[in-house]
Amino acid sequence: MGNQTNNQLSEFYNRFRGAFTGILRWEQLDALWKTVQSHADVGWYIYAIGEEVPQEPASPDQVKIFIDEIDSLLRKEHQEDYCGVVYVDNKAEPGFIKIYDPNNLGVVCGFSDNPPLPGWILCLVKPELLDKNTFASQSRRRWWERIFSG
Repeated sequence: MGNQTNNQLSEFYNRFRGAFTGILRWEQLDALWKTVQSHADVGWYIYAIGEEVPQEPASPDQVKIFIDEIDSLLRKEHQEDYCGVVYVDNKAEPGFIKIYDPNNLGVVCGFSDNPPLPGWILCLVKPELLDKNTFASQSRRRWWERIFSG
């Protein structure tokens, strides 16, 4: 991204750096997943940071599988009474969702010129490489391969 101004950034980068609302309660996450699943056929891209950038939208079945799997992972590994690891651009009509890895949170809240990268992005615009130096852990790579290798 370098020293570009927001006017020079692509739609993906502008949306990535845009305004987001945190999904704080598990019930809100359930509602978000229900909204996405009911619109699974609109061209969602599923981008696992550290993996190859997807060139094509996921199929509706892949979207549904990903949501089921990521929901299970978040509930298992983020054992809190609140969610707080999922951020969405618009709760009613989501188009860009950042999902932070519970095992690699750093400082997610607040403002920074260099915010931490999420573990996964679900979006309606074609993703672009966020950081070539970010690598998924072996356990996350195995998880990713398990849900999308078949």
